[in-house]
Amino acid sequence: MSNTQAQPTGYCYCGCGNTVGYGRYFAAGHDKTAEAAFLAIHHEGTVAQMLHAHGYRGVADRSEKSSVTKAAVDQGLWEECPKGCGYRGTRESINNHVNRYHQD
Repeated sequence: MSNTQAQPTGYCYCGCGNTVGYGRYFAAGHDKTAEAAFLAIHHEGTVAQMLHAHGYRGVADRSEKSSVTKAAVDQGLWEECPKGCGYRGTRESINNHVNRYHQD
C-alpha cells in the first residue's frame, strides 16, 4: 500500500526551490503563497468556491450537514465550545476562546 500522506522533501512545497528545515514543508510564509496559487488554479481564487466544490455552503442552521465547521466537529477534528456559545475550533482554539470570552 502506498503512502498517500505528504512527506517533507527538504524543499519548500510552494515550488520556490528554497531549502527548508528538517520536517518542514514550507519556508516561512510560503504556505500562504501555495494556498493562494492552489485556490487560483482550482477554485477561482476563493475559499467559498473551494467549499462549494466540496458540498459546503453558508447555512442559517449550524446543525445542517453542509456546514464545514459541523463536519469538522462530526469527524472529531474540531470541538464545540463547552460553554454552549456555538464557537467551533481545534482544542487549542477552544481553550483560547474559553479563556478570552468565558472568564468566570
